[in-house]
Amino acid sequence: MSAIKFELIKTCKQTGARLGKIQTPHGEIQTPIFMPVGTLATVKAMTPEELKDINAQIILSNTYHLYMRPGHELVEKAGGLHKFMNWDRPILTDSGGFQVFSLGPLRKIKEEGVEFRSHIDGSKHFISPEKAIEIENALGADIIMAFDECAPYPADREYVKNSLERTTRWAQRCKDAHKNTERQALFGIVQGGMYKDLREQSAKEITDIGFPGYAIGGLSVGEPKPIMYEVLEYTTPLLPEDKPRYLMGVGSPDDLIEGVLRGVDMFDCVLPTRIARNGTAFTSQGKVVARNAIYADDFRPLDPECDCYTCKNYTRAYIRHLVKCNEILASRLLTYHNLHFLLKLMEDVRTAIQEDRLMDFRNEFFEKYGYTK
Repeated sequence: MSAIKFELIKTCKQTGARLGKIQTPHGEIQTPIFMPVGTLATVKAMTPEELKDINAQIILSNTYHLYMRPGHELVEKAGGLHKFMNWDRPILTDSGGFQVFSLGPLRKIKEEGVEFRSHIDGSKHFISPEKAIEIENALGADIIMAFDECAPYPADREYVKNSLERTTRWAQRCKDAHKNTERQALFGIVQGGMYKDLREQSAKEITDIGFPGYAIGGLSVGEPKPIMYEVLEYTTPLLPEDKPRYLMGVGSPDDLIEGVLRGVDMFDCVLPTRIARNGTAFTSQGKVVARNAIYADDFRPLDPECDCYTCKNYTRAYIRHLVKCNEILASRLLTYHNLHFLLKLMEDVRTAIQEDRLMDFRNEFFEKYGYTK
């Protein structure tokens, strides 16, 4: 029995984009959906109550970082991640693979797993597929990810082929090690870099193992956007229609829309929270860099079309003042707005799919936002 149930409700006649819902042990998720990232069991600058105010249906936490601090044993002792962080809606944990492979010279990849040094204190650690699942089982998220090898961009064909084949072997080991199948849904991850035939090979191998959901990994790692879109166009049709499809690490407004158009159901990214801490806001007219002098006496909201708490109560001038003074409230207000903006965008996308007008919505949004396509 799988911990989740995915229902494909509608396919947009205009584009083929998908409208669906995922039932989890901690509630329903309407797709397509953006998942705010709470790396260390917290979405930076946001309380759980504020996340509920902006209708965050699911959040993502990071296995590697929670393994390093405070440790999965402590989280399990606290009653699992949901209780530890006071969040009673769905949670997804990634496997930590991307973070481990991002350590570069601090890690060594072997068939058994990955040996690495902590980015915190330099201490030695080893994570195998079995260890990654042990950690994720202890954390207790509704959706957990298989431990994979994320190839860099660019990478030569032989490297990517060896990498994806190791990812397949690790995926089987993850499935064999996973014990909480009725409470946690394990997703497989398709790799293959920017090579069409290798994506096809990876998709076949991973789907043959069989998982309740599938992620597309190895994108948004530095490749040009047209290449990412091209890879998506030939990869998503290789995945089962009756299972959710998750594009990992993607979260700009244009990429969310383009991903949905290509059949993706789930997204996550640190982008909205990170740029908020740097003083930048998403708006319906494009980005607003709040620290810029042009906003010093601008008493309009960040986005005149937005009804979030920030936009209803504060001006660009005030937020610029907070940013310039390095006040914590600047990060809080901008983070609240950016996450609200993306969650509302996905709500509008779902409505457009329901009404068979997603391409029209895309074109109108891009024109207003200032994208040139």
